[in-house]
Amino acid sequence: MGQVVAPKSLRSVAAFNPVDEKFSGISGKKVSAVASLIAAASVSSGAEAQQSNLPPVTVDAPVQRPRPVASRPTPDQVRARNALRRAAQRQQAQQAVPAAPSGPADANPYADPAAPYKVDHVQAGGKFPEKLVDTPKSITVLSKEVLEDKNATTLKQAILSTAGVTLGSGEGGNAFGDRFFIRGFDARNDIFIDGVRDAGVSVRENFFTEQVEILRGPGSTFSGRGVAGGAINIVTKQATTAKSFYNMDTTFGTDQTKRVTLDVNQVIDPTLAVRAGGLFQDANVAGRDYVTDNRNGAFVATSWKPTDTVKVTGNYIHTELTGRPDFGVPYYRPSTTSTAGGPFPDFGVNRNNWYGFVNRDFFRTGQDIGTINAEVQITPDLMVSNKFRASRSTQNYIGTLPESPSLKDPLSASTLTSNPQSRFQITDVLANQTEATYKFQDGAGFRHTALAGIEVDRERSSIDRYLGLTSEATGIPSSPSGSPNNTSVFFPQNTYLPFGIPSLSGLPTKISIDTVSGYVMDSANYRDLVILNGGFRYDDYSIKSTGYAANGAFGQQSAEFLIPNFNLGLTLKPAPNGSVYVAYATSANPVGAEFDGTSTAYGGLNPTLPGGNTQIFGPEKNKAIELGTKWELFDRHLLLTAALFQTTKENARESQNVGSATAAAPLGCVYPTGTTGNISCITAGAAYRIRGIDLGVGGKITDKWSVFGGLVLMESEVTKSLAPSANTTLYPTNVGRPLANIAHQSFSLLTKYQLTDVWELGGQAVYRSKIYGGTLLAANQGTSLPSYWRFDVFAEAKINKNWQVKLFVNNIFDKRYYDALYQSAAPFVLEAPGRAAYVVLSARY
Repeated sequence: MGQVVAPKSLRSVAAFNPVDEKFSGISGKKVSAVASLIAAASVSSGAEAQQSNLPPVTVDAPVQRPRPVASRPTPDQVRARNALRRAAQRQQAQQAVPAAPSGPADANPYADPAAPYKVDHVQAGGKFPEKLVDTPKSITVLSKEVLEDKNATTLKQAILSTAGVTLGSGEGGNAFGDRFFIRGFDARNDIFIDGVRDAGVSVRENFFTEQVEILRGPGSTFSGRGVAGGAINIVTKQATTAKSFYNMDTTFGTDQTKRVTLDVNQVIDPTLAVRAGGLFQDANVAGRDYVTDNRNGAFVATSWKPTDTVKVTGNYIHTELTGRPDFGVPYYRPSTTSTAGGPFPDFGVNRNNWYGFVNRDFFRTGQDIGTINAEVQITPDLMVSNKFRASRSTQNYIGTLPESPSLKDPLSASTLTSNPQSRFQITDVLANQTEATYKFQDGAGFRHTALAGIEVDRERSSIDRYLGLTSEATGIPSSPSGSPNNTSVFFPQNTYLPFGIPSLSGLPTKISIDTVSGYVMDSANYRDLVILNGGFRYDDYSIKSTGYAANGAFGQQSAEFLIPNFNLGLTLKPAPNGSVYVAYATSANPVGAEFDGTSTAYGGLNPTLPGGNTQIFGPEKNKAIELGTKWELFDRHLLLTAALFQTTKENARESQNVGSATAAAPLGCVYPTGTTGNISCITAGAAYRIRGIDLGVGGKITDKWSVFGGLVLMESEVTKSLAPSANTTLYPTNVGRPLANIAHQSFSLLTKYQLTDVWELGGQAVYRSKIYGGTLLAANQGTSLPSYWRFDVFAEAKINKNWQVKLFVNNIFDKRYYDALYQSAAPFVLEAPGRAAYVVLSARY
């Protein structure tokens, strides 16, 4: 028996705690729990214990238990252990979006909290339940921090500094605004806000944006009609019950720029939060005379979770952008059979020249978007949600196209025609999406996330134009349409011509699209080693278009299609931080899917006049295959992606010149409505192909060094054409020609480095290769825009935990470059802004 003396400090414990007697199952001897505690305590205070007068305590020495004989677990034990593991994995998988991290109050809930340039999840968690590293699709996500460091205040600015996306131009038959080409295909009506299509071409601000998701490749299963080259989803800021915050950013810059944004989140109680924001901007545009860019807007969002199983969110967004528009600069071409030439500013014309009219030209673009979403967790494995959206977008403008310059030496006294373009378009959308997401595990060990949904969309658009756009001044030479045709290319002299008050024609083209869709998709994960996914969508698509000819004759046209599409994907995970995948997907572009088009030549549907052609083209069909790999490196804070892809389009529409409306037309030819004289005809049956490689990076290389960027290399080709080239002298056929309006090589890289706890330095490099012009998609006009590099820099200083200041210099070398050109033989060209500097003062409370 051993004797243990309790220290003085534990006498009270011995006095007031009864001794619990335990019995050993082997020896049956008494063991005092309190005595054991006292014995353990005495080891750490031996000196004090020796000085204590406490009577000794006698305990029985413990008897060691015999070790059981090693044996394998029984089958029941194995099954029980696996069941526990699967339950834990399923519980983890149900967290599609991680909880808000303990970082900035307004932290992006989808991004890696330690590396905000790296986004881990997209918003559509049911359709893409796995992390991006395990999703078999190329997806580029511009987080809130990326948008801020790019100083991208509009969707256009954000997209044009991203590899693989280029800008298209508007004209009379389609609207000016956010017209993007993704992987070579027009995506102007494939833009979504919180997963709901934002129909109609608009101009979108970023002050209410959490992140921008670019989903590359066909995706009609996920998104519905269109989506040949990809889609863009704008994720809006939502109210959060995590904590309250108050943010304000104030910007001052060159070109008289003044901008203020507010973002306030207030937690009312643990179940309810309200978030609100506002925007004011008054600005000119760098390197462009007379052009103004003023904006205002507001948003409010609410989040209410009355129980653990019910969550209701809602938001309302209002934006209004006003100013004087810039419809570009003229394009010099020695002759219609020459591929030489280029934008006139490259031949000595002042890059600041503006060819519009101060007393006439204006733009006013607005959006009002209201959404309410309800989620009910019926069981731990089953969630049902319903999202309802009502929106109205307006495009209201008069602008001037600098067209048809005289074919002279560019250094001579060249003149052009100031061609007015106008539009008053109102687009109304009602949409409802009902989805059920069910998580379960099958007998083979696959963990499933299955989703079924029904979507009903009602889209309506009214497109009118302005009359009275010709000058009231006398003695001004004009074209047959009344437009001044003596405007100097070098020194525009008609800028201040007087104009009357324009009025609407009152003969609008009206377009209505009704779609009822059903879709199912499933993602099956086998122990994070193999992931299978697939989906099927069926769209009942109906369109009707009505309009008027110049003589007031009324016409209409309608079509209805039942459109099936599907996707398949296989992902293998050779390591927890990486994946290799192959994916296949289809999509379809029904006639009229480009909602702003007023004729077939612009992606719309011709209202057929009495006695006109009633031909309706079938949908264009797209197929794509993609082979890729994704890896998370540097403690999984950096995401690297690489993909090889091929997209093909069949039954594509194309254009050809047939001389006049009375000329013999090819089989299946559709004339644009109300056209007389020398016209073009639209046919269907062409085919295109685009192949390429898509590389991306986003996140942190070290704790102080962040990067975000990509490289996209493509080759395109017209593989089938039923029509001669638009310029038969240069190109007898379209077959073999590359596609127009796309940069076949593009690169972008945003990077920043934290020098100290106070200072960060960063910059951005953007490259675009040559862009060819052409009708529809074929590069068949002999026109092009030159390639360019553009560089931006910024510096950020954290004054204290609440205040920071940031200096941006965009286009630091004042590079003259161009964003887009129109699809004619003598196009106008959209010129990009010149060098500009901004100081942004930010408050965070």
